[in-house]
Amino acid sequence: MESHSSAVILFTFVVYLVSCSPPCLVSATSPPCHFPAIFNFGDSNSDTGGLSAVFGQAGPPHGESYFHHPAGRYCDGRLIIDFMAKGLGLPYLSAYLDSLGSNFSHGANFATAGSTIRPQNTTLRQSGFSPISLDVQWNEFYAFHQRSQTIRKQGGVYKRLLPKAEDFGRALYTFDIGQNDLTAAYFLNMTTAEVRANVPDVITQFKNVVSNIYGQGGRYFWIHNTGPFGCLPYVLDRIPLSPHEMDRAGCGIPFNEVAKYYNRELKNAVVELRKKLPLAAITYVDIYSLKYRLISQARKHGFKESLRACCGHGGKYNYNKNIGCGGKITVHGKEILVGRACKDPSKWINWDGVHYTQAANKWIFEQIVGGSFSDPPVPLKMACHKHPTHH
Repeated sequence: MESHSSAVILFTFVVYLVSCSPPCLVSATSPPCHFPAIFNFGDSNSDTGGLSAVFGQAGPPHGESYFHHPAGRYCDGRLIIDFMAKGLGLPYLSAYLDSLGSNFSHGANFATAGSTIRPQNTTLRQSGFSPISLDVQWNEFYAFHQRSQTIRKQGGVYKRLLPKAEDFGRALYTFDIGQNDLTAAYFLNMTTAEVRANVPDVITQFKNVVSNIYGQGGRYFWIHNTGPFGCLPYVLDRIPLSPHEMDRAGCGIPFNEVAKYYNRELKNAVVELRKKLPLAAITYVDIYSLKYRLISQARKHGFKESLRACCGHGGKYNYNKNIGCGGKITVHGKEILVGRACKDPSKWINWDGVHYTQAANKWIFEQIVGGSFSDPPVPLKMACHKHPTHH
């Protein structure tokens, strides 16, 4: 009887391996990773309060679908990084720049809305792009790594609110940045050829920061590529294209071609980094394909609106760069809210012309968590394991 049940178990396991996609091949032989912390670097796609802490809170109706008040996110609710933290059993990340009520024992978020990889030559007020570029985020992380340990030794509340020294080597380092380098160049009236010409330098600066973090003991990296910014109202509204430059989904072809070029270069950079940083497990995540699939097949995935902003005012895309989400105008001496949200944000993909809704972020997270859009194809919970495809 015992040998029969053993045979059944063995047979079941073999069927499991044969019928299973590549992520299982890692998970069948390896325990899930325990990430005690996440350290995130990025722009508004993953900012949980950095820009709001420094330049003023993103006001209502931001946050309305989940937090029921503004929560430092340019979204009606949670971001992909929020779902990732929850998926790993961690609390939501506090922004490093937010001194009020922050708990950094499970990591810190260095992302700020409007951040680029390369430092900008303009101010936030002039261009809308953050001065807290990736090199600044690296400097913040470096200071945090050093100082948190000195301060933690004081014990008490400091010990409770700061990560242990060993957590830096076991943490997951996540990146979602690069889109603003491309759009900022377009907004400076550069041609597509000029925007493309900038990409190698942007990628070099990105590689430098990953290498620096590795030098500080970081080993596990989860890197999102950039999304199809040619499908976003703030780009389509600001740089109108001719009909033959638009695809069937209503997205700008030249913009998305640049995003794809950037992503190819980023993927090549990841391959280089794996060779240069032999102890690192680096996962590259194809966010572009997912976001484009969602926008181009919105109804199939339960969404009604793919290109128009849920929260905005006027124009073809319900977007006006002068009166954004939550914006007010004065009519006959009375303030009127014009940048109000749509009735049901869960049916809209785009939140405010620039960012995705909580519903879209949740859908994207559900596709990436299992590893089928990752290279190597490892699930989020297995991202500490080096894969045979790592060279």
